[in-house]
Amino acid sequence: MKHIINFALVLIISISSLQAQEFKGLDASPLDLIEYPGDRGQSKWARILYSRPQLKGRAIESLVPEGKVWRLGANESTELTLFVPMKVGGTSLAAGMYTLYAIPQEGEMTIIVNKATHVWGAYSYDEKMDVARIRIPLEEGDESLEAFSMIFQEAGEGMMDLHLGWDYYRGTLRFSK
Repeated sequence: MKHIINFALVLIISISSLQAQEFKGLDASPLDLIEYPGDRGQSKWARILYSRPQLKGRAIESLVPEGKVWRLGANESTELTLFVPMKVGGTSLAAGMYTLYAIPQEGEMTIIVNKATHVWGAYSYDEKMDVARIRIPLEEGDESLEAFSMIFQEAGEGMMDLHLGWDYYRGTLRFSK
């Protein structure tokens, strides 16, 4: 009888603990990660961790206003980790962690590499922490991308391109060793 009572108590406690767990639903802007090179087993040059906002019928201009600092994604600011020293826009960057921001303008975007890390959004953006500012042209793509997207691509010996796209906007930022 004692074993039956103990078993019943353990069962009740287990069931109530399972029911007490409340897992968060899916994020509206899911987290994504890109790396270069993307093949497993190769030494990495870079990694970007970013959240992917969706248009959901909204105009991109309402989500990314011209002339204002944008976190280059959603939620936490976009994190760039360089595993090797790289050059971007003529500026040498040491291996380490950085935050990426952007300022969209008519026909172009200024990409900002900033020393601050582990920050949420662009609310605490500090221009004094900027390491590099690179202006890239924006082009029109053939199709609209619902989710903000980034991908690395080989750009020649010792170089990689970071391609950015959302809605019909496309831009490319080149890195070199």
